[in-house]
Amino acid sequence: MAESLTQLEALLRQHTLELRASEARYRNLIHQQADSILIVDRNGIVQFANPAAEALFGRGNEPLTGAPFGFPLAAGETVELDFVRQDGQTVVAEMRMVETEWENETAYLASLRDITGRKQSEAVVRQQSELYEALLKAQSDLGEGFLIVESQRFTYVNNAFCQFTGYTAAELKALPSFYDIIVPEEKPFVQELLRQQMFGKAALTDHYETVILHKQGQRVDVEVAVKLLRFDGEPRLSIIARDITKRKQHERELEAVVTMANALRSASTRADMLPIILDQVMSLLKMDGAALAMRDPASDETVIELASGVWAVWAEQRLPPGEGISGRVIADGQTYLDNNAQEVLLVPKISPRNNLTAIACVPLIAHEQTIGAVWVCRKTAITDDELRLLTAIADMAANAIHRSTLHEQRLQRLQRLAALRTIDMAITASLDLRVILRLLIDQITDQLNVHAASVLLLGPNSQTLEHTAGRGFKTKLIERSRVQLGEGAVGAAALERRTIHIPNLLEAKDSFGRLLMLNAEGFVEYYGVPLIAKGRVKGLLEIFHRAALTPDPEWLDFLESLAAHAAIAIENASLFDDLQRTNVELALAYDATIEGWSRALDLRDKETEGHTQRVAEMTVRLARAMNISESEIVHIRRGALLHDIGKMGIPDAILLKTGPLAESEWSIMRQHPSYAYKMLSPIAFLRPALDIPYCHHEKWDSTGYPRGLRGDQIPQAARIFAVVDVWDALRSGRPYREGWERARVIEYIQQQSGKHFDPQVVEAFMRLNAGTGGHGVVV
Repeated sequence: MAESLTQLEALLRQHTLELRASEARYRNLIHQQADSILIVDRNGIVQFANPAAEALFGRGNEPLTGAPFGFPLAAGETVELDFVRQDGQTVVAEMRMVETEWENETAYLASLRDITGRKQSEAVVRQQSELYEALLKAQSDLGEGFLIVESQRFTYVNNAFCQFTGYTAAELKALPSFYDIIVPEEKPFVQELLRQQMFGKAALTDHYETVILHKQGQRVDVEVAVKLLRFDGEPRLSIIARDITKRKQHERELEAVVTMANALRSASTRADMLPIILDQVMSLLKMDGAALAMRDPASDETVIELASGVWAVWAEQRLPPGEGISGRVIADGQTYLDNNAQEVLLVPKISPRNNLTAIACVPLIAHEQTIGAVWVCRKTAITDDELRLLTAIADMAANAIHRSTLHEQRLQRLQRLAALRTIDMAITASLDLRVILRLLIDQITDQLNVHAASVLLLGPNSQTLEHTAGRGFKTKLIERSRVQLGEGAVGAAALERRTIHIPNLLEAKDSFGRLLMLNAEGFVEYYGVPLIAKGRVKGLLEIFHRAALTPDPEWLDFLESLAAHAAIAIENASLFDDLQRTNVELALAYDATIEGWSRALDLRDKETEGHTQRVAEMTVRLARAMNISESEIVHIRRGALLHDIGKMGIPDAILLKTGPLAESEWSIMRQHPSYAYKMLSPIAFLRPALDIPYCHHEKWDSTGYPRGLRGDQIPQAARIFAVVDVWDALRSGRPYREGWERARVIEYIQQQSGKHFDPQVVEAFMRLNAGTGGHGVVV
């Protein structure tokens, strides 16, 4: 027994030693654990804490052993503990607790792991995820599409991208390829771009523009930014897309406006602008046809001034005021659009169908006035954006046409004023009626832009309108025009003093007359304006045109102004002719009177009979030889005829005395030049002829009478006449002497050169005599 007890005590000691060794090994193992290990008894008092637990709880110099655990004891559960260490740091730990035995009593083994870092990371990830979702929502709210593409397929799309593509997210993800929504012409560019990005050959951080296809088929302009992402080693593309269709449309509109502005800048006239406008509309909007329908201010009709494409046949057609779609658009200024056009009946019986689907008509409005409309047509639908662009182009075109029209009207007014001034100057500068009428006709045809014009003058005695001037006629039949006053429509217009307008001569041939001319000339429209001056009809101004005219009020006013000027010119010419005729008759009467006086003197002094006529003719010849003007020669001839008019004051006893005169008688005889001056000077008409009667006895050396003038003081006419007078006097016989021989007279005149006569006159006289063989001067 004792031996058994001894054996038992030995075994017990051995077991105790082994147990202690095992506990030591266990404690050592716990001490080496990275996780925090605590043993808590059933009362919640910490019985053991390894170094990791001490470090986790951070109690400083206060050990955990013996301290209250402070947390619920629940074996078999994993819980998270939040606590604040002594140093103020918040710690999150994950704890699992199991029941155990400690010092032969039931206890709890708690294993804790510090998960503070993990929880913080999870919080950051959660915050980043929330922020990412917020950004995606913000992008969607702002209209920015966001998508992720992996292996050329959609893996994520936001609502915004779905909205501007028309697809749902599921439909996009079901597409075989991301490239299925890219327009064909852009697809190669986008494929290459993304291929380079996937292989890292391009850092696509900038923005690029491309075009995608909406689910309904329309094109959508987008701006994209591409980034390369890698998750789990797999490359993905994140793409932010922005719908820029409106911006691109605006840019295209601006570009179209600039293009239109540059094109219009090259046009100097309204006629140049219209084809440019149509060409730009056709080109910029890709239309199949276009036309410009303008409102005629004179008639209020709608005129298709220009058309192109499939509507080219419209050109020059006219529609009554307000008729058709064009008339309505011009009347109310509202745009017309029909994308399901069944029939185009803008110009009845002319407008072609041409399988058109869409037509639009936009008013041309300038300064709040509708001046016309622009038409377009196409076989495909016209979008609202295109209609807005067409409206912008129409506004620009309307203002350009309006400015050009005003400019041309100003130029036209200036040209017409210049034409009237030209006519006025012609009337002032010339009294040749035919010259003035030709100028007038030229201005009429040029300024009024008509094919032909003529002037019929009224014969004062025949009461017949006869052609006087014309232009623009193909034949000369107009020159035979003779219309009796009051005869037919033309004669009645002149008689009744009213303007006549015949819009269609073909329908008014019977009343118009002159059928042969009308058939040959092909005139269509006619205006006849009576020419009235001082209440009397002078003639008729006629306007002819080979097409229909659409004159405005200014055109008609200018026509009447030209007619008034023509009437004034005719009146002035008539007055001048009458005055000229009167002057001629008066001049003839004066000349006849003068010649009567000279014959009366010759009859009184029979010894000098014929002398006056001879010296007058010789003086005129010599004056012409000395280049005296014809206007002066008229007065020289009259002076020569009247050279001895002063002898009417000499008594017959002296004048008719047959023998030599006494000195006293000579003194009286020498007074006849002074008598001539006294007789003729009161007569204004004869004052220019006074030089010869008053000075023909003056001598070059001042020894003459009545004033003793010397050299150039003697009027030239008197110096010329003095040579001729002595020549004829010496050549003519007198009762008291015989006439001298020619040679003797010539010798005498040469001797008196520089004494009695002007040397230059003597020289001219000798040349004239020599040139006629001595017979050119002598009568």
